[in-house]
Amino acid sequence: MTKTTASFWIQELLLQPHAEGGYFRETGHSPELIVTEDRLERYLYSNILFLLTADNPSHFHRLKSDEVWYFHEGSTLTIHLLHPDGRYEAVRMGRHPENGELFQFTVPKGVIFGSSIEGQSGDFALVSCMVSPGFDYRDFELLPYDVLLKYYPDCGNVLEKLAYKKLPRDCFRNEQV
Repeated sequence: MTKTTASFWIQELLLQPHAEGGYFRETGHSPELIVTEDRLERYLYSNILFLLTADNPSHFHRLKSDEVWYFHEGSTLTIHLLHPDGRYEAVRMGRHPENGELFQFTVPKGVIFGSSIEGQSGDFALVSCMVSPGFDYRDFELLPYDVLLKYYPDCGNVLEKLAYKKLPRDCFRNEQV
């Protein structure tokens, strides 16, 4: 069996760079719309394919919706969660449940999270994510290092790795966590 690479999957699945890091492509959404608590219309759910590499992690961000992750291929992935109560949690996803790795995990709405591949350059993980209510960039916020450090001072190591020091252009900066 030929070993697949991140480049293979990026090309094969027509993935594009994502502002939070990694590569993605929306694969669909529900035909139904719902009205959220803040009176905005959203799809009932939306789906993406998402690929991360050891060199291109998912930086800390927050959604107003739950996000369910499904592991498909590649190296073990760690989802790093910063809970509103100040607690840090790491959840490992992969193909080895005997090592505590999960095939599926739900990130609760309002929890700040990022994801990384612990490995060598070239290592990757391919997952799909389902967001409900459906993803909308108006419900997405990237959170920079300096803001996160104020609220999570004991998480300096993971913040160094997964928090942007300077947010990409055109991204919303939130001063409050």
